[in-house]
Parts: sequence; structure tokens; C-alpha cells
Amino acid sequence: MEKEFEDGIVNWGRIVTIFAFEGILTKKLLGKCIASDMDMCKDISFFVAEFITENTGEWIKQNGGWVFTHNEYQKSKRVSIFLSMPDEIETEEIIKDIFRQGKTCFIPRYQLQSNHMDMVKLASPEEIALLPRTSWNIQQPGEDEVLEEALSTGGLDLIFVPGLGFDKQSNRLGRGKGYYDAYLKRCLQSQDVKPYTLALAFKEQICLQVPVNENDVKVDEVLYEDS
Repeated sequence: MEKEFEDGIVNWGRIVTIFAFEGILTKKLLGKCIASDMDMCKDISFFVAEFITENTGEWIKQNGGWVFTHNEYQKSKRVSIFLSMPDEIETEEIIKDIFRQGKTCFIPRYQLQSNHMDMVKLASPEEIALLPRTSWNIQQPGEDEVLEEALSTGGLDLIFVPGLGFDKQSNRLGRGKGYYDAYLKRCLQSQDVKPYTLALAFKEQICLQVPVNENDVKVDEVLYEDS
């Protein structure tokens, strides 16, 4: 496996090649249905995970984590994503890749006096630097700016969701205003197919249980370090 990176070049193709090799090897061992081979499969999986972490972990973090290889991300065409704050997973590289892949990108625009939120179209990654900041220090398009809204023009395939905390039952603790909960309910009313919701978190944000009530909407998946 060392030969795959001996020239110092790391990319997703090479990383996937390592996992593909692991899959082929373990499949052959499992086909024998021998107990000792089962133990060997576990050892192989642990070794490959450790190898990838040690040799490519920093590169993976700098290039969007495991998001880019996620099946729901790869097949999505219309994606909404939050503009990250300092205490959230950085989304800049993901936004750049959304445009590189030719997907349509939408970002949140909050109405500060209510819990209403729209997902409006972002023209380019460079546009972010020009966006004004709200009193909460969040960058977003001005409320009087006329922009394409996702639910009015075809809906969304994938929604990246922020949060303060999450548990392994896919419950989410937001910042208290209920923007995403209300928006996800609107999605269910506006779209025939529910958008996939993918939360991005630091491993420190994963809790045994977060407080929820009847208005809270679960996410489909929480993607975090070591998950």
C-alpha cells in the first residue's frame, strides 16, 4: 500500500483503491467461511483504517473529509449547505467542490424576526466574500435581494445541516430558533421525494442523548470524525 503514495501525491482515487483492495481481500477470506479468516478480516480492516488515517488523514481533513465519497453527495444535483461559523465544521472546500462537480448550490437566508428560512441559490464560491453579515455575524444574501429559492424551482436532493450537538439516534440540537426543523417540514410538503439530510459534526459534538421535543426533526445521518 505504501507504493500507492510513495510519490507524495494523495487523491481520492488512490484512497478508494486502497479500500477496494481491502474489500476484494476480505471477500475472498469470507468466502471460505473459516473462523480464523473472520478474525483476519477484522485485523485487515483495522490495519487499512490505521494506514489511511496515518498517511492521508490530514489531506482528507483539508479536502472535505469523507463527504466527497459519500453516495448521497455523489448522486445529488441540487445541494444546500450552510456557511460555517468558527465553531462548526468548515464548509468552504465542500462548497468549492459542489461547483467543481457542476451541482447547483443553495445557502440559507434566515429571517431574523421569525423561524423562517429559505435556501437561495449561490452563483459562485467567490460570491461568499461579498455577502453582508447579520447581527449574529452570519453571512447571507440581503433580505431584499431577489434570488432563486430551492423549493420554488425543483427542490433539493441533499441538505447539509449544522448543529451544536447530535446523538447516535440522529437527533440534533440546534441553536434554539428552529430554522432547520421548520424548513425540513416545508420540504416534506413541497417535494415528492424527501431530501437526504446530512449533519456535519466534530466528534466532540456527539452525545449520548440530546434534548428533543415534538417539533424537532431528525437528520438522516450524522457524519463526524471517526464515524
